[in-house]
Amino acid sequence: MYLGSQTVNASSAMFNLKPLSDEELIRSYITSQDNRYFDVLYARYCDKVYRKCLSFLKDPDLASDFTHDIFLKVITCISTFKGHARFSTWLYSITYNYCLDQVRFRKKEQHFFPTPDEMPDLEELNDDFSDITASGLRKAMSRMDPDEQSVLMLRFQDDFSFREIGDILKTSEGSAKMRLARARKKLRKYYLETLALALMVLSRWAAKLPFRFF
Repeated sequence: MYLGSQTVNASSAMFNLKPLSDEELIRSYITSQDNRYFDVLYARYCDKVYRKCLSFLKDPDLASDFTHDIFLKVITCISTFKGHARFSTWLYSITYNYCLDQVRFRKKEQHFFPTPDEMPDLEELNDDFSDITASGLRKAMSRMDPDEQSVLMLRFQDDFSFREIGDILKTSEGSAKMRLARARKKLRKYYLETLALALMVLSRWAAKLPFRFF
């Protein structure tokens, strides 16, 4: 679990603030500039942000650095949060876009390969994916670019609505639906190609075996 450099003092920073909603904490922080309000938000979301960064990068140290950068960005622009969407959605928007921008900037083929615990729920992918195994899904997703993976994970792993996905990806709700449909179609295509390749390799291997009567 990521703890960060801003260690929350349980005896002071949590002084009856834990029951407050995210929005109440934000308003209080903006009004008073008391870091204890932000400390509660930090403690509430730092691990989630870290794990999301780690799912992009598969590098704990880099994910830790990214988490620090993201919260620095959050604290410097928190006054722009207007409450039109949930704070968690706003924070995830910053997290996703920051990670994607950094991956593109580094010009590396760094896709966020989901771990078994991070895989989209197969049942949520509906009938088109009823025959896909977790390992097959993982291999198929590894061939997709970060933008395609992100829209799938936002919908099926993070359970965001299309409107929230649109907010996070800075696009419209309708565009979010179309992007998800295209990503699902490509995921299905890659899975079938992976399966066909596996069957071809298996058939060639079987053809080399000596014929036996049983």
